[in-house]
Amino acid sequence: MSAHTAERNPQFPNLFEPLQIGGMTIPNRLIMGSMHTGLEDRVWDTDKLAAYFAERAKGGAGLIITGGFATSRTGVLSIAGGKMTNVLEVKRHQRVTKAVHDEGGKIAMQLIHAGRYGYNPFKVAAGSEPSPIHPFKHLKMNEPIIRHVIRSFGRSAKLARQAGYDAVEIMGGEGYLINQFLCPHTNDRTDKWGGSTENRQRFLVEVIKEMRRQVPRDFPIILRQSIADLIRNGQTWDEVALMARKAEEHGVDAINTDIGWHEAQVPTIVTSVPRGAFVKFTERLRDQVSIPLIAANRINTAELAEEILERGRVDAVQMARPFLADPEIANKAREGRADEINTCIGCNQACLDHAFVGKHVSCLVNPQAGRETTLLLGPTRRAKRVAVIGAGPAGLSAAVASAKRGHKVDLYEGGSSIGGQFSIASRIPGKEEFSETIRYYTRQLEINGVNVVLNKRVTADEIIEGGYDDVIVATGVTPRIPSIPGVDHPMVMSYADAVLGRREIGKRVAVIGAGGIGFDVSEFLVTDESPSLNLKEWEQEWGVTEDGDKPGFVTKPRPLPAIRQVYLVQRKPGKQGKTLGKTSGWVHRATVKMKGVEQISGATYDKIDDQGLHLSFHDDEGKVTDTRILEVDNVVVCAGQESVRELVDPLTVAGVTTHVIGGADLAAELDAKRAIRQGTEVAAGIA
Repeated sequence: MSAHTAERNPQFPNLFEPLQIGGMTIPNRLIMGSMHTGLEDRVWDTDKLAAYFAERAKGGAGLIITGGFATSRTGVLSIAGGKMTNVLEVKRHQRVTKAVHDEGGKIAMQLIHAGRYGYNPFKVAAGSEPSPIHPFKHLKMNEPIIRHVIRSFGRSAKLARQAGYDAVEIMGGEGYLINQFLCPHTNDRTDKWGGSTENRQRFLVEVIKEMRRQVPRDFPIILRQSIADLIRNGQTWDEVALMARKAEEHGVDAINTDIGWHEAQVPTIVTSVPRGAFVKFTERLRDQVSIPLIAANRINTAELAEEILERGRVDAVQMARPFLADPEIANKAREGRADEINTCIGCNQACLDHAFVGKHVSCLVNPQAGRETTLLLGPTRRAKRVAVIGAGPAGLSAAVASAKRGHKVDLYEGGSSIGGQFSIASRIPGKEEFSETIRYYTRQLEINGVNVVLNKRVTADEIIEGGYDDVIVATGVTPRIPSIPGVDHPMVMSYADAVLGRREIGKRVAVIGAGGIGFDVSEFLVTDESPSLNLKEWEQEWGVTEDGDKPGFVTKPRPLPAIRQVYLVQRKPGKQGKTLGKTSGWVHRATVKMKGVEQISGATYDKIDDQGLHLSFHDDEGKVTDTRILEVDNVVVCAGQESVRELVDPLTVAGVTTHVIGGADLAAELDAKRAIRQGTEVAAGIA
């Protein structure tokens, strides 16, 4: 055994081996992937962007890849989007690269041209097919524009190197311009840039050649290649493999996996996608190229990354959102503290949902992400005694953050376990990952010395007698029971009782309320109890195939049969699910549809009796136009929540410094993002 082998990390022997990419050596195989944060776009956010990346470099990322920076004004992601086109931008980015290098890290700039996906009025694209996700019309590129954009990639690579970046990555996937040239779906050209496979690949080949012409051979170029478009009329496997070989031939130093387009009807990054679902597509490229291959998409633990690397078919693993959730993921794994990692649960609520509406990106389970210069949790100057009441997401966040600052914390929970609404969410098919957050907080309570008191419904008098300096009320919510005649009928139950298995559920069920909880409960009711993250079943339901002859690797979906007949009912007229998440809502809507859930809108709940749920429907003048009886075995109520705040007034009257957070503060649709953020912010403010 060599001395080098003897020094390998005992738990992650492959993950923490160095990797050579072109002229760059990175210290481990864990790469922070590209994700647009919103901090890229404004000059005044430069220091925030630098701090954000520096925190991940400090946390041990082997290589950081930035969000996409456009190579020309026609390719920006938004009207004032970030770009790398001139020396002023070079000077700005030198602050970013210096911050990363000062922490011992390495960073690559991703270069992008949005094509028809650009949210700007002067965009250009490969073909004539309009964008289904952005309103602006684009100009179909002529020869001079094509040549200009090719040159822009080379110039931007040169400028990125001058700015101190250690490498560049070409965004060649996700349906952006390069991908638009590669796919018949968007490339309807009949000139030398369209038609045959060779012609459609010509644009990317010329981009690589131009970039190689403008940067030294030892300066690494990484290609983010779409290897499974997941759209009809996408690339076949032979085309993907050919493009990978051409990329290596013309000077690309590594290929980073990209899966799916933004408009694909197959989910790729939401929590319901099985972990590592697409790694096999990257592994398939091993027989085609000799340059390093980087696997990506729904890889969120160091253990899974190690397992992938151990198979020997890929050379590195990319994680994007997991570095939002925990910037120290690499260091914690390397130091044998993997159980302390705050796992990304793939919820999208504070990251991609923010990005797609122009907000700054953060993280539901880590509100400090993107706020490294403003939400600070440094050591307190004076330790205080803090009581936190309620161990749901808000209370857990407040307790852990307060203890990390040095305060002495007692956490009271009326139930027998921590987790609150997350304990319910983790039982929903496709949301099993939410249990990871409970695991994380369980460990953090332990290592930060929080005194946890379970099965204790603490009273105001007990808190007052305890003499606490600060009290954080995070008592959460209770399901709201609407005033419907017969709502106390034995067939009626709350969503909590249904999901937690406290009651037997029949084969025909009406769900009252079509908000986020209503959709979750409907999915729970129609899904078999077998693990919902079974990859083969998931691929069958969404129409993903490994058949390389199928363009885009998509086929006809074959949903598994629902185990119950479910009716999802709401008072509001119109389409259901409008308030669901920007990037995940469509998945929930598609799921209940494929499972045959009957959606009923504009209904008045008249009564519940032995026959079932009685509904009526009215016109604009209030006249009854129709009636219906849903002959069901059970009615599950998902009609909102009410705050639990009986401790607030007596504590306030007694002069106790009281902070109210989470559902106790506002019982709107369950909002863990707000709850965890409030808990962190309250802890940061306890002086």
